[in-house]
Amino acid sequence: MKFRCERDVLDRAFSVAARAISNRGSAPPVMSGLHLHLVGDNLAVVGSDLDLTIRVDSEVGGQEDGVAVLPAKLAADVVRSLDSGQVTVTIDDDGARVVAGRSDFNLRTMAADEFPKFEQPDGEAVTLDAESVSAALEQVVKAASGDDSRPILTGVLLAAEDDGLRFVATDSYRLAVRDLPGTSILGRDQTVLVPSRALEVTGRLLGDAEDLTIRLAEREASFEVADVTIVTRLIEGEFPNYRGLIPSGHPNSLVVDRVALIDAVRRVGLLARDATPVRLAMSADGLELIAITQDVGQAHETLDCTYEGNDLTVAFNPGYLLDGLEVSPGDEVRLETIDALKPAVIRSVGEEGFLYLLMPVRVS
Repeated sequence: MKFRCERDVLDRAFSVAARAISNRGSAPPVMSGLHLHLVGDNLAVVGSDLDLTIRVDSEVGGQEDGVAVLPAKLAADVVRSLDSGQVTVTIDDDGARVVAGRSDFNLRTMAADEFPKFEQPDGEAVTLDAESVSAALEQVVKAASGDDSRPILTGVLLAAEDDGLRFVATDSYRLAVRDLPGTSILGRDQTVLVPSRALEVTGRLLGDAEDLTIRLAEREASFEVADVTIVTRLIEGEFPNYRGLIPSGHPNSLVVDRVALIDAVRRVGLLARDATPVRLAMSADGLELIAITQDVGQAHETLDCTYEGNDLTVAFNPGYLLDGLEVSPGDEVRLETIDALKPAVIRSVGEEGFLYLLMPVRVS
């Protein structure tokens, strides 16, 4: 194999494909590598951990077709270290040679025939607007769990709704729900559970894209963004009944400027150490934020707001609270509460498509 291309082209291909590689010790050694396949002027770079696979297709100056596997981290670090400009890569039985300017690297290769073959799921291709999906993923993916011992909660539920597509994620402490009206990729009442890791990678790639193409098969899904294809295994199992978690009504309602509340939570949160919550004391007189940490100190801040209901103090994990506020659209948010122990709901005033539910923290 031999080809030439700009350093930035190869750097992007390697760094994006390498996001699929995990450090699981049970994986075969070849899975720590990047699979390169050159045909003509098309270089396909693939990284995989068997559950998640990322392929990047790049246009290069191909001189000799071939297949090879390079150690992912080392190859990516080498290419990233090079000066901008042309890079020549030559791979034969003796290894890989990477030359750019006065830099000359020789790398050992890995057994290409042991790397799994890249296969595209068979599902029908559906194209969505990249900007709207990107916003939905930013709002929802953070709420998924990172605990692999509860695999169901590490996924994002994609569900068919009467008027479009719904994204749902929960880690049992908070729940995020985002609707995309007029968007249809599933059959009536159909749901699929997609690993949040795959959607997080997809979301990073959507910034400058116009379209996202999705294919859903029985056990796999693929997401195509320009020259990148992400293939992931779907999670099998029953997602929690999230509808039952959302209260049907709230006796208390607080409306406050979203940015002002974010800034106040961040300031008061400086005194919330070692999992100390931030308390929100709500009354007709306004909103007071309080954080008290023994042997550290305490912080208080008041905000103007509109409040209807009984005087109430509710405590929240400040990080989880900020996660919901930061991705809520609009200038104002509504915090709906029942009491100090039942789930609270954050909604944007005038924006009905996003809901963020948060469990309070019990305090003495």
